[in-house]
Amino acid sequence: MCSLPFRRSCAMMTPSPGDRAERSPVMYKRYRPGVLSFLAAEAVLYGAFLWRDLERAGPSASSTPLKYAAILLCALFAGLWALFGGGDRLTALALVLTGAADTFLLELNAHYAVGLLLFCGVQLCYFLRLYPRCRRSLWGARLVLWAASLVGLHALELLDPLNVLALFYFSNFLCNALLSLSWRTGRGRLFSAGLFLFLCCDLCVAAYQYSDVLPAPVSAFVQVGMWLFYLPGQVLIALSGLPDVYS
Repeated sequence: MCSLPFRRSCAMMTPSPGDRAERSPVMYKRYRPGVLSFLAAEAVLYGAFLWRDLERAGPSASSTPLKYAAILLCALFAGLWALFGGGDRLTALALVLTGAADTFLLELNAHYAVGLLLFCGVQLCYFLRLYPRCRRSLWGARLVLWAASLVGLHALELLDPLNVLALFYFSNFLCNALLSLSWRTGRGRLFSAGLFLFLCCDLCVAAYQYSDVLPAPVSAFVQVGMWLFYLPGQVLIALSGLPDVYS
């Protein structure tokens, strides 16, 4: 758990954006131990679950609690910064929804539609974060990509509600990742890198569904690659929600 030195009284009102902007970089330097603790904890969890997965040449049931803890830690870190340190609230909400989605998809391994709906909420949060900076929505590309995917599913006789929802989520995710490339200032680069690592994870998940028809080396890689990309992506997204004044 990150050790942020929260010093505000509970009775104080939430400061305005102007008040936050007046804080000096020196003040944010005092939060550095919390960030370093977060990164150290995530590194330990990452190494531990990757080691277990590599030992078994694929996802290990024993590594699931470590993966789940790592995702919840991202949500906790972003949430505490949003509440007490001037961090981005949309990013914090998205990471909380990510943790909720992984409760179904990872921890419970059930109710996949609920997990996908929560991930759609994650992408909505990221779009709302991107739009004020990029001033583009790519709504046309989103619709065309989703429609083309539905045609493909129909041709493959795979058109069912869960796949329709999964492709709606992925179409929006891909367009959000592309939008993020135009945000080149502040925390935008971290955010964009995190989204693309997250996207690589989802591509591995999709490939994993058809691992029996993939070449053996590719099948072995995607089984480990899901989490090889996922946690670093979530950590970068969490860090991208820190205030720009923090360095």
